[in-house]
Amino acid sequence: MSVSFRSLVATLAIGLLGFTLPPPAPAAAASAQNQNVGPSGLPLPRFVSLKSGRVNARVGPGANYAVTWLYLKAGLPMEILQEYDNWRKVRDSDGAEGWVNQTLLSGKRTGITAPWQRGKDAHISLLSEPDDKATAVAIIEPGVVGTIKVCNGDWCQMSFAGHTGWLSQSQIWGAYPGEAIKD
Repeated sequence: MSVSFRSLVATLAIGLLGFTLPPPAPAAAASAQNQNVGPSGLPLPRFVSLKSGRVNARVGPGANYAVTWLYLKAGLPMEILQEYDNWRKVRDSDGAEGWVNQTLLSGKRTGITAPWQRGKDAHISLLSEPDDKATAVAIIEPGVVGTIKVCNGDWCQMSFAGHTGWLSQSQIWGAYPGEAIKD
């Protein structure tokens, strides 16, 4: 094993001063330290939903900036990318971005079924259990918004207009791959 002169000097200096090095951090702690956190203390990016049925998305973080988008559906999932004061830079499932006042956002988790398949002749089965072989309880079209109840990293239990069942997490925009969401 080769030891560089610099690391040998650093090791000797630490030993002479009586310092001890802390044990290496576990992988989970290291990854938590690398997580980007906004001024609110919450992780960035993260998913939220629109609280109101009429929300302006603006060019910049303030009421004096021009409106670029008007969202008309409460519960629509949004991804928060950035924070500035009471404003949140959000992205929708189509990739459009804008600034929204935090009072118009909710921590309630919602998701959109496979928005990338909208307009195609595709249907998604809402399953009775988190298993590809489970029976379908409903057929959902791409682009439908539902409420996320729980996710285990592979599957999410969601509700759509009174129907509750499981979807593969890869078929949802509103939950990150591998993300666990508790009820």
